[in-house]
Amino acid sequence: MSSQHNIVLTYILLVFIWSTTPLAIVWTVSDLNVMWALLLRFFIALPLAALLLLVLKIKFPVDRVALHSYVAGAFSLVGSQAFTYAAAQYLSSGMLALMFGLAPIMAGLIGRFVFGQHLQRVQWFGMLVAVCGLGIICFMNDAGQQIHPLGIGLMLVSVFNYALSIFWVKKIAAKVEPMAQATGSILVSSLVMLLFIPFIWQYIPDHLPSTKSLSALLYTVVMASLIAMFCYFKLVQNIQATTLSLTTVMTPMLAMLFGALFNREQPSAWVFVGALVLIGGVMLYFYQDLVASRRRAQRLKQLNMR
Repeated sequence: MSSQHNIVLTYILLVFIWSTTPLAIVWTVSDLNVMWALLLRFFIALPLAALLLLVLKIKFPVDRVALHSYVAGAFSLVGSQAFTYAAAQYLSSGMLALMFGLAPIMAGLIGRFVFGQHLQRVQWFGMLVAVCGLGIICFMNDAGQQIHPLGIGLMLVSVFNYALSIFWVKKIAAKVEPMAQATGSILVSSLVMLLFIPFIWQYIPDHLPSTKSLSALLYTVVMASLIAMFCYFKLVQNIQATTLSLTTVMTPMLAMLFGALFNREQPSAWVFVGALVLIGGVMLYFYQDLVASRRRAQRLKQLNMR
């Protein structure tokens, strides 16, 4: 079992990576075609992930169930990231992160209407509040703000695919190690991107991208695709799922801060108001889980004192 100190550091590192990845995506597509940027990300990440499997001596199953799981996992990669990269042309990095804050709510809706899971009243209320926050951002922003309806639509599809992938992988329940699952999903995503090459060949980079764009690309490969993956699965094994899910509440505001500091993004007051309302809705959605988690922690503490 990892020490509490290491767990806290891992949690902080994961929040930092997920807060800075949207900015890295925006910088990547600033000097690279959207689809080529995504293709290069997967093509560079794939051999690195395969090397990690070899170094860590992790088995890579290729049976029918495992292959099905890799395809399902690819929906959270190419199925989600393709729309995120496209949306990066219309939205700021802070908005990209803020939209991903809707992932738990999107997952809740999929669970309710596809898998018949029960939702509490406070969860429905939290969803309504979050949607109101998104409405404030979309309809109350200043004319000069970079809040494009097409970008919002693309991100909603991205978040939907991400949430759907989680349910799909869980339903398959393949006996695959997390690193093998990630590598397989990256492999499927790379194969899908190969199919796009004939359609995007005309946009192939004809010059060496800027240092900023290349650095951002490498950051998404190493930090977002590999290190963050290690942090995520380590935390899955050591902390409550609710605590881990709260990263979606913390990352948007940090992403907006990084965007303002390093990319001169200046959200209007209405964007901040809408962001606070949206995040408040997500907190309401998690309210009962947080209360239950606190009660469990108190019971464990009492048992240890005895």
